[in-house]
Amino acid sequence: MTITTLSRAEIADREHPRWRERLASAGRPFACLEVMIADANDGAVPIGQAGEILCRGDSVMTGYWRNPDATAAALRGGWLHTGDIGAFDSDGYLFLKDRSKDLIISGGSNIYPREVEEVILMHPAVREVAVIGRPDREWGEVVVAFVVGEVDREALDALCLEHIARFKRPKDYVFVDVLPKNNYGKILKTELRKLDAQSGQRNQP
Repeated sequence: MTITTLSRAEIADREHPRWRERLASAGRPFACLEVMIADANDGAVPIGQAGEILCRGDSVMTGYWRNPDATAAALRGGWLHTGDIGAFDSDGYLFLKDRSKDLIISGGSNIYPREVEEVILMHPAVREVAVIGRPDREWGEVVVAFVVGEVDREALDALCLEHIARFKRPKDYVFVDVLPKNNYGKILKTELRKLDAQSGQRNQP
């Protein structure tokens, strides 16, 4: 079930100084639910800091059907671990960052693929993009962007350097005709990781 809501009044309040920013949020938690942003140890993080979104309340599921192991993992400590990364602002609005399994850790820094993807999509020649982490001996992971569109690397590099920190810029761009998707149109990053690994193995001497 949904855990947050953005009311009709908030959507219509164009005079509010943060109206556009709030429209980009997931709203505020329902009154009947508790929502927490947690660190790796399931401890609450400060306002503005990103972490995994946890929730609990009467409308939250009690478990997976006939799957006690999955239930124990998802509901540990009495909180549903959503697998989504987000952050609260000072007014209690929840902003989604990415999926926790897609988080890239490069040189000890957290990089959210969604942030990089949104910048690359600003280029008019880019039709689709998906960002993943490629294992790297020195950095742990490096950022790799799979791009659908006719555009050169230099243009994408310049765009990224203009809008995000240098360490978040992709180290490699892989140009493809299509991105793998499931029946719902969701990009399958697991497949992209497999393709990237296979490509790396083929290119090894």
